[in-house]
Amino acid sequence: MIASVLIEHNVKSLDKTFDYVVPENLSKDISVGHKVLVPFGSQIVEGFVLNLSNKYDPSMEYKEVINIVEKTFCLNEELLELGKFISDTTLSTRISAYQAMFPKALKASVKANINIKKDVYVSLNKEIDVDNYIVNHKKNKKEIEILNLLKEKDVLRKEINSPSLRKLIENNVVVLKSVEVNRNIDFVKEEKKNIELTPEQNEAYTKIKNSTNNKVLLYGVTGSGKTEIYIKLINDTLNNGKNVIMLVPEISLTPQIVNRFLSEFGSRVAVLHSALSEGEKYDEYRRIVNKEVNIVVGARSAVFAPLLNIGLIIIDECSSPSFKQDVNPKYNAIDVSFERAKTHNALVLMGSATPLLEQFARGEKGVFELVKLTKRISNNLPNYILVDMNDEVKKRNYVISSVLKDKINETLKNGKQTILLLNRRGYSTFMSCSSCGYVWKCPNCDISLIYHKTTNNLRCHYCGYSTKMTNICPNCKEEAIKDLGFGTEKLESIISKEFNARVVRMDLDTTRNKGSHAKIIEDFKNHKYDILIGTQMISKGLNFKDVTLVGVINADASLNIPDFRSGERTFELLTQTGGRAGRYELPGEVVIQTYNKDNYCLECVKNHDYLSFYNKEMKIRRDLKYPPYYYLTLIKIISTTYEVARDEANKIKNYLSKNLSSNFIILGPSTASVFKLKNKYYFQIIIKYKKEENIFKVLKDINDTYITNKVSVDINVNPLNLI
Repeated sequence: MIASVLIEHNVKSLDKTFDYVVPENLSKDISVGHKVLVPFGSQIVEGFVLNLSNKYDPSMEYKEVINIVEKTFCLNEELLELGKFISDTTLSTRISAYQAMFPKALKASVKANINIKKDVYVSLNKEIDVDNYIVNHKKNKKEIEILNLLKEKDVLRKEINSPSLRKLIENNVVVLKSVEVNRNIDFVKEEKKNIELTPEQNEAYTKIKNSTNNKVLLYGVTGSGKTEIYIKLINDTLNNGKNVIMLVPEISLTPQIVNRFLSEFGSRVAVLHSALSEGEKYDEYRRIVNKEVNIVVGARSAVFAPLLNIGLIIIDECSSPSFKQDVNPKYNAIDVSFERAKTHNALVLMGSATPLLEQFARGEKGVFELVKLTKRISNNLPNYILVDMNDEVKKRNYVISSVLKDKINETLKNGKQTILLLNRRGYSTFMSCSSCGYVWKCPNCDISLIYHKTTNNLRCHYCGYSTKMTNICPNCKEEAIKDLGFGTEKLESIISKEFNARVVRMDLDTTRNKGSHAKIIEDFKNHKYDILIGTQMISKGLNFKDVTLVGVINADASLNIPDFRSGERTFELLTQTGGRAGRYELPGEVVIQTYNKDNYCLECVKNHDYLSFYNKEMKIRRDLKYPPYYYLTLIKIISTTYEVARDEANKIKNYLSKNLSSNFIILGPSTASVFKLKNKYYFQIIIKYKKEENIFKVLKDINDTYITNKVSVDINVNPLNLI
């Protein structure tokens, strides 16, 4: 038997199959879709079996397949076809598409280091007459007690701590047996709620359930009860004998929703996300493959879960950019969901309080079924207050305005809690010498270093470079260093000094350890802290009864990003973060500090007016030819040499101009927003178009031209940003 294997080398020139002989001992077990170990040159590599045949060419010198990496799990026909779809639509290698589907925990190198968890049980030896043994050992009361217990059921070894057990084992009356078990996913069990939908929720639920469109957008304000509708629809799907995938953005950052689903559905749920250990991921995948679960809850890659008979795919917070992968293959989990739904005739339900403009536009046009929830369950939409920091700096209030300060004190006095958003981690955003103007920059990237006070080092948030902080300027040797700008670490220090409160910070620096997200959230929920400071990871999926105040320290940070989605991302961030306030009976307030008080985006946030924002932003998009009116493709040209990157970028621009019609708008080449990254120079070209025509053929030609070259080309079809 001959196996055609796509080897796991993510190199364009090797994106093809190589033939290997299947040895006799593997011939009964091997299947198309299996991951196997094969020799390749002087290496042993992993690869996917894409075809099995008996076409043996005697003129060829074949090597043999060494082993099957994981016999119980292979890519089925659907996932193999899905890999081709991803490769074709993202212009990535097929192997990168299959690697995205196959969990790292099932790689041979990782799997070898995973300890299979086993429980040891004590059971009666069936070859021994136990009753006879009891008659002959009447004086050994403890032994008889153990044997009578084992007559009823096998018992865990650790539950019997007695010398009598050791004697029974020595006499071969009882035996020990190991049973493979799954690791338990830690979660905080919540009381299972009896869901009673409000009239508006029930209307939305009924509309979704009866929809003839298999793509539904559920637009609901924060706190409107989208999760309750999800749970009702999941129960319906399970009752129909079908399975469910639920995608959540950055699931490790939203443990509350995991707790809710595990409490609601128990062992029927498998959880997949990056915060799990490799052993936990391995166990969860085995449960899916063994058909022990009906629901998979996870982040982006959970869309590839090998569930059969899928009836429902839910994409919560569908506007999140985390659903689009930013490394090859640059797939969008929402597009993959649509493709899987076609195969299974399933419903795709997207939910958000701030859907992307493209998503809402498709809902308005009827491409998606648009279902709306306009009221909070508590009927308490938070009250927004815009604070003009131009006035506050005149009072020397550079970080915390007098309005926010008063509101925090009032909240503390009432025994309630506050969330403060600053979407920048670290202590200071850059360090500068006041004598000569020197600024510490990353030697590998065109970016200033961020100062982290707790470790006293300067760090690049792009490549990870770090160096120890010194008070002496390396340029003029003067002791004149000033820290400028601020991040969450400095904000924590300021708040702790200003207020008599228990303060906790949640950002990438404080949540590196396993379980740290969940611990901070649970502690804050249990009122161990009064103020939670964080980056955008605190903006979604959190539900705290006593949070009545949210403060946004610098609303302009995201508003001033040079990208066509900056207004949309700002509206989303402020609306979602503000939505953490007043989710229960008590009213909530949101204080937004800004130097652009009259900006239409902030006015729309203040008025809870998504529709006005949508209409205003759509007009700008139409005038400037951006999505949803035009498609985008972003081409990045990358080289370790500036001149080479520049020259190749110009060649690609000329090729595009010759091979694409005048209907295509080609912008660039220009330097990328982060021009130098990890010692490589980046140029970019943007293509805008209404109809695809022959663009994929032209892009593929460019992609194939740079298979082996000192320049690499990165093509991103329908990017979510142009940075």
